Amino acid sequence: MAITTSVTLAAKRATKNVPIVFYAGTDPVSTGLVESFRKPGGRLTGIHGQSTGLAAKRLELLKEMVPRLRRVVTFYRPDSPAAQESVKIARDAARRLKLELVERPVASVEELRAGLRALQPGEADALLYVADVMVASQMELILESARAKRPTMVQERGSVAKGALAAYGESFYTIGRHSAKYVQRVLLGADPAGLPVEQVDRLYFVINLKTAKALGLTIPRSVLARADEVME
Repeated sequence: MAITTSVTLAAKRATKNVPIVFYAGTDPVSTGLVESFRKPGGRLTGIHGQSTGLAAKRLELLKEMVPRLRRVVTFYRPDSPAAQESVKIARDAARRLKLELVERPVASVEELRAGLRALQPGEADALLYVADVMVASQMELILESARAKRPTMVQERGSVAKGALAAYGESFYTIGRHSAKYVQRVLLGADPAGLPVEQVDRLYFVINLKTAKALGLTIPRSVLARADEVME
């Protein structure tokens, strides 16, 4: 079982015969994981989500919640195909929304830590998550760095419960349940080549009002009305 596109690509390179069930937030056909959605054609199959393409919507929602928003910082690995695509989407959205996207490429967790420590007051009004598995693995560090300083828009509910301002993305719980069904079928002898890749399209928008209050933000009613969950 491999989580995210970059991890799946690494698992594919490292093995020759082992079946792989994946969750990929980037198109698995364009990244070479499978031949097609209906007929994967090899030893890989799994779940395709929308994580990579959500950067634009996250930025739009962030601007609605933070009217004074001007500069948004994002950290990502420059050698990750998913991160590269997600950053491009965020870059285009920022241009459309008349925002400045402050890009911080980081090649390791150590560089990410250093980059977070180096952020100066006023350098960025908020922090935006783009699809990057390394950055996601350090979300608690990011939240600790941003707490009471700047709004953080992330990818999943758990991080909002821990203090992020908001999240827009997929349910990790749902992805896990769907992936487990594929794992079971493969373990029972099914050939991944003939198991169609499943697409997950249900998205969730979660807001933390306690964090908003700590940051001095008043979330517009129109935004709260669109949230799937509001934490108080």
